Amino acid sequence: MKTLRLILGDQLNIKHSWFKNINENVVYCMFEMRQETNYTTHHIQKVIGFFAAMRQFASHLKTQGHELVYLKINDEKNTQSLTDNLLQSIQEHYIKSFEYIEPDEYRLDKQLRTFCKSLDLSSNVVSAEHFYTNRQDVANFFEGKKQYLMENFYRDMRKKHDILMVAGQPEGATWNFDKSNRNKWKGDVDIPTYKWFKNDVSEVIKDLQTARIKTIGRLDTKTFTYPITRTQALEQLKYFCEKLLIHFGDYQDAMHTDQDYLFHSRLSFAMNLKLISPKDVVTTVLNYYQKHGDNIHLSQVEGFIRQIIGWREYMRGMYWACMPAYKTKNELDNHNQLPEFFWTGNTKMNCLKQAINNSLNNGYAHHIQRLMITGNYLLLTQTHPDQVDEWYLGIYVDAIEWVQLTNTRGMSQYADGGTIATKPYISSGSYIHKMSNYCESCHYNKNKKTEDNACPFNSLYWNFLDEKRSYLKNNFRMGMMYNLLDKMNKQDLQNMKKRAQHIINHPNLY
Repeated sequence: MKTLRLILGDQLNIKHSWFKNINENVVYCMFEMRQETNYTTHHIQKVIGFFAAMRQFASHLKTQGHELVYLKINDEKNTQSLTDNLLQSIQEHYIKSFEYIEPDEYRLDKQLRTFCKSLDLSSNVVSAEHFYTNRQDVANFFEGKKQYLMENFYRDMRKKHDILMVAGQPEGATWNFDKSNRNKWKGDVDIPTYKWFKNDVSEVIKDLQTARIKTIGRLDTKTFTYPITRTQALEQLKYFCEKLLIHFGDYQDAMHTDQDYLFHSRLSFAMNLKLISPKDVVTTVLNYYQKHGDNIHLSQVEGFIRQIIGWREYMRGMYWACMPAYKTKNELDNHNQLPEFFWTGNTKMNCLKQAINNSLNNGYAHHIQRLMITGNYLLLTQTHPDQVDEWYLGIYVDAIEWVQLTNTRGMSQYADGGTIATKPYISSGSYIHKMSNYCESCHYNKNKKTEDNACPFNSLYWNFLDEKRSYLKNNFRMGMMYNLLDKMNKQDLQNMKKRAQHIINHPNLY
């Protein structure tokens, strides 16, 4: 009796228990499909990266001796539909049972559950064996609580997994070094050359051109520089520990015109495809820290691990706790259109020009660029969260809905009304200047508010507070800003609101 096992494009975990032994009664299947390339318009490098990593994984499975059905995007047998491809494989290989790994997207989870109900054969779903937590752990942790504070969950994870703990207390006598992670990089600390992988993806590019897959973003070479195998991911992790960890925490929020990555690991693509697990990452970082602790401050390590066992696991759990209603949340009632320059990078606002062009060129921007530059602008201009979601999901190589949606609609756009973030993450030009050198070479003046050369963020910020007062006035974290707004000269406020409305109505002029 043969069993068909499905492997999705973000389930490339060669350490999964499925692959420990060769079983002649098991057939694996992987598909490159328009279903996945077309449900949103993706960055060209994202599609290339997924297909290249999938092909490498498939080759590895075959080398190990596993039987595998692999349909490339232009294969004549490829129906371009997940369920139709599965039915075809079931018929061709006389399959008597079907198994799949638990998907991380609600869309695919629903599709596969419905598919299994329609089958006349047995089916089974297994764990992805990747995350620290199960889907419902976050929901269970916060059951009965009024707020879903990530910090509380993070501390519980530290205790539960004995990470950076000493005798039941946090190492260094503090849980969180976030206040030490906000330094501006001024070029005084050298940043090592990034580790690039020259993965030849010319065949994938040719296949995408033949298939005429619609994409966004830019591609200047026929190589893909992010890891596409577990071996490469481990090399990237080793490089991060040896070269970048020492200053990661200090500058994790910093931004600079000359640096796309600073001290960030560039591991998110590999992690989200499951080439490497969070436990791999955390264990390796902790081992390196234990051996080199005299040279690396605890704040660097804690700042990095917090992103893995705290934020990443929390966001995944919140996704499953809140879907499917979460995808329709628009609590601030924002309805404006995404500006055209988000697809071109053609804007006189230097911070946005830098962040958007980095996204278009590399399929990448680090969390502060996403949150406090592009996300900040889109929230201040009251852009519809559906359009914001579509841009973020498509533009980044590491964007998969379980991690993108909660970060975008929740943390960035406050569209959930405060389920994830306790306040909107908005700022005027002052924060951008504090964390970057973007303002120094900008067309606009960060200190001005209503003049023709005034930083657009300044008027947009106060206009947003005024327009969203009914939604935010009772938020305890916004009290100080509303006190300042109430004391502001009424004519000054009206002048700023007038300029803000012009920016919102004519974004491509700025």
